[in-house]
Amino acid sequence: MPDRRRAACNLAHLRPGSGITVETWPSHYARSVVHHRRCDPRLGVTHPDGRLVGTTTATARRSVLATLLLIAGLVAAILALTAAPARAETPAPAAASEPCVAAADVGCLTGTLRDVGDGVVVTADGPGGSFRTETDADGRWTIAISQPGEYSVQVDPATLPEGVTLTGTDPQVRTVALGANTAVLFSVQGAAQEGAGATEGASASGFNWDRLAQQAASGLRLGLLLALAAVGLSLIYGTTGISNFAHGELVTLGGLLAFVFANLMGLNIWLAGLVVVALTALFGFAQDVVIWRPLRRRGLSLTQLMIVTIGMSLALQYTFQFFIGASTVRIITANPRPVQFGPISLSQDSLIAMGIAVVVLVAVGLVLLRTRIGRATRAVSDNPALAAASGINVDLVIRLTWIAATALAGLAGILLGLVLNGINWMTGMQLLLLLFSAVTLGGLGTAFGALFGALIIGMTVELTNIWLPGDFKYATALLLLIVLLLVRPQGLFGRKERVG
Repeated sequence: MPDRRRAACNLAHLRPGSGITVETWPSHYARSVVHHRRCDPRLGVTHPDGRLVGTTTATARRSVLATLLLIAGLVAAILALTAAPARAETPAPAAASEPCVAAADVGCLTGTLRDVGDGVVVTADGPGGSFRTETDADGRWTIAISQPGEYSVQVDPATLPEGVTLTGTDPQVRTVALGANTAVLFSVQGAAQEGAGATEGASASGFNWDRLAQQAASGLRLGLLLALAAVGLSLIYGTTGISNFAHGELVTLGGLLAFVFANLMGLNIWLAGLVVVALTALFGFAQDVVIWRPLRRRGLSLTQLMIVTIGMSLALQYTFQFFIGASTVRIITANPRPVQFGPISLSQDSLIAMGIAVVVLVAVGLVLLRTRIGRATRAVSDNPALAAASGINVDLVIRLTWIAATALAGLAGILLGLVLNGINWMTGMQLLLLLFSAVTLGGLGTAFGALFGALIIGMTVELTNIWLPGDFKYATALLLLIVLLLVRPQGLFGRKERVG
């Protein structure tokens, strides 16, 4: 008897082709309800007229309590941010030979002249005066700035090694903001390379095998961090059909809250990360309780819901600007420590972030494949009407999906803020195209498709940076998406569907 009961509890019969259809479910309804009441009464049962059977007012009380806790946490974070004490004195900027650490009253000009060694002079002139520094053994240099404004930065060509020249002689003009790092890039020709054959693979376009390895590693890092947010975006689309244009702002929220707790309040970064993930998860819970569930019950179309997400995206962006400002902020002010693996150089923060992303993505995959709530989520994503007719509490599954998706987006924001060495109010908006490209490339509504789509997008963006300058690399993500959809419209892991 227990074996037969466990077999009856298997959700495999929810998939199409099992003989149960939306037209024939009334005859099966009584048996299905009995089975699911015995299997897992916590999921509840959905009655044909839309009422939920087996729920109590305790659920409503818990929802209100969790919403109040979320509001209290966000208010506390905002108060901590606005009440941060101003320093009475402005310390003098660090000496030119010391590494610069950005703070509330210090901004940093930073750069690297690859393969030129130490002793190359870099100067900066601006509102705060004239500054001079020299590169270290790895070609890195920093200048501490105590007064914000535009600075003209240039390299003294007389101090370059023999045979090395600048590709341009014009100085670089950068706007320096206090509390932020401002990168200055100079291109050099004829830089010394280690080994006799180090330059054999170089071409006129700047390609060489060492750079290919470095860009591939950077692409894998970007792909893993994009996957954290893309999986949540795909789950929301699969269970609700909503294209959430505010998902990028959830990534920004995670990074900025990490800045508040780790930088302004001085919490340990690990503890701050746990607090931020919990707060973003509660924010997702509050969204579903206050906005999405009432709108679903009113029967709004998917187009109307999509417009609501666009409005929420704009509202969150202006909220970030009001409380944080438009400048880039750093979660941790210490300069990252590089780790060398042959021709590949990654910071310790990057390696830790990649490890965390792998562990979390594996855990999400196991939950979807091995747990009851994971099977219920896949059933709702596959056919919500049939899942509801078979006794699954669709509203509960959608609510858990919102909680998980926003928590993953918050975690992605923390890790991106650490890897990119800063985050600002529009970081999520800049990533939104890449997230939608990853989800569409893998197949709409498929979590595993979003994972592989994010890895492909990350590798493509970073590898094309070898040939394409600046932010042109992001356009390749859209180009790849268009080409794939012309060949396979349903995406890599999507299923063909009849239209019309």
